[in-house]
Formats: sequence, structure tokens, C-alpha cells
Amino acid sequence: QVQLVESGGGLVQAGGSLRLSCAASGRTISDYTMGWFRQAPGKEREFVAGISWGVSNTDYADSVKGRFTISRDDAKNTVYLQMNSLKPEDTAVYFCNRIIGHIAVYNSWGQGTQVTVSS
Repeated sequence: QVQLVESGGGLVQAGGSLRLSCAASGRTISDYTMGWFRQAPGKEREFVAGISWGVSNTDYADSVKGRFTISRDDAKNTVYLQMNSLKPEDTAVYFCNRIIGHIAVYNSWGQGTQVTVSS
């Protein structure tokens, strides 16, 4: 199983931007479809964005479409999430995982990275 470490979170004002990184180790993720998820306090973890292997097709939750961009650098074994026009409702811990559709493949999760958007 690949190990995934998320980073790049922080505190930002509404309307601001952050770029999250998901660094993989243990094996290449170049042949994996990868995704970002988030979990806000008191809520279920939800799918945010996904990127396929190869042609890098992307898929987004309606709540972030047009504001977030997922990308990957297979040479660095890393997946990114560029978050623009952030809103207070984007406040959550963000995680990455290998995905099939919108479903996480691995049952174990990393520590995630906290994103807090102030109004």
C-alpha cells in the first residue's frame, strides 16, 4: 500500500487561495486515479475532486467546481489541489486517497491537512 502525506493547509480569509499537496511514497501512483476528500467538524467525509491516471481527466464535487483545480506531477509522485475563492464552508480537514469513482480505495487515512477559512 502506498503511503500518502497531505500538506499545505492553513488559515486564510474568505476569497483567498491555498495549494494542497499529497506526496506519495512506497510505490508510484502514476497508474492510480487519485482524489481529494474533506471532512468538516460533525460531518461525514466527502469527495472533493479526482484525477485519472494517464490522460488526467478530472472530476469535481458541485460545491467546488470552478474554484478548485486538481492536478498531478507523476515525476514527483504528488497530487495537488489548488483552491481559489475559498469560502468559510470550505473549512475542513483535507485528505487524499486512491479512488475508484468517488470512493476511497484505502481504508486507512493520513493525518490530513487543516484548512480554515475565516469570514
